Amino acid sequence: MTTPSAATPSTPATAATAPVAGTGPASDPAGAPRGRGSLGPVGLVLAGGLSVQFGAALAVSLMPRAGALGVVTLRLAVAAVVLLLICRPRLRGHSRADWGTVVVFGIAMAGMNGLFYQAVDRIPLGPAVTLEVLGPLALSVFASRRAVNLVWAALALAGVFLLGGGGFDSLDPAGVAFALGAGAMWAAYIVFSARTGRRFPQADGLALAMAVGAVLFLPLGIAESGGKLLDPMTLALGAGVALLSSVLPYTLELLALRRLPAPTFAILMSLEPAIAAAAGFLILDQALSATQSAAIALVIAASMGAVRTQVGRRRVKALPDMP
Repeated sequence: MTTPSAATPSTPATAATAPVAGTGPASDPAGAPRGRGSLGPVGLVLAGGLSVQFGAALAVSLMPRAGALGVVTLRLAVAAVVLLLICRPRLRGHSRADWGTVVVFGIAMAGMNGLFYQAVDRIPLGPAVTLEVLGPLALSVFASRRAVNLVWAALALAGVFLLGGGGFDSLDPAGVAFALGAGAMWAAYIVFSARTGRRFPQADGLALAMAVGAVLFLPLGIAESGGKLLDPMTLALGAGVALLSSVLPYTLELLALRRLPAPTFAILMSLEPAIAAAAGFLILDQALSATQSAAIALVIAASMGAVRTQVGRRRVKALPDMP
């Protein structure tokens, strides 16, 4: 998470940004920064992706102490406190639609994180992120009526087939289901992240949405972990997860979406399964087989192909009619 990336939720956005590009203020490729000016937002996205996936790896190591729901609670609560203190968002002057957007964004964020952490508690990080990517990818493919997108869908399904060894015998079925559910919430996160960025200045909307997610998840975390959440070492590790997986990547992604065309953003985020696999290997010693590596590569290729198709379609529509 994804992102998000979250993020993890991780995580946090992937190919689904293409069909919902109109929801973001910087979603028109024609108005995108070009040349050297585009290096800034690209760097923001890549830094956010690295942060969220290595934060997710740290979260997995924390789960034996606090449980999956406890880790999510710490992540959301600490991130909410940090963002509220930094942003000090105004509570007045917002319409009912503004607040509705923030609440839905917070629900999507909480759901994405909760489902994803349940997944990585059961299956390796790389496969979990790969399955999570399918939610935004499906949104991108089905939102377009072009036949070529069937090729990208087939490529992604081939990757999933390889990842599951032909029947997911090597992966916990519950973990697979949680990862797919996180993917659906990831798609919602993409839409409402862009809408929130348009309605609220700076990262104010993100701070408020994070607070909504933390309040929603607090009872679940207390029910599972109780007093373990107050252990100093657990709190310290939870704060690290919050900074790496929520505060830093979500802020970077929100700022990038204001300056970067959504399709370009999606292409960059399509690399998250590979980043997650690297984080799982370096931090958690979760080595992937050759088959699993090939599966992840197929899903990444499908995500990038679907987004490139959307970009090409927009460019053709933008061409003036010939006399």
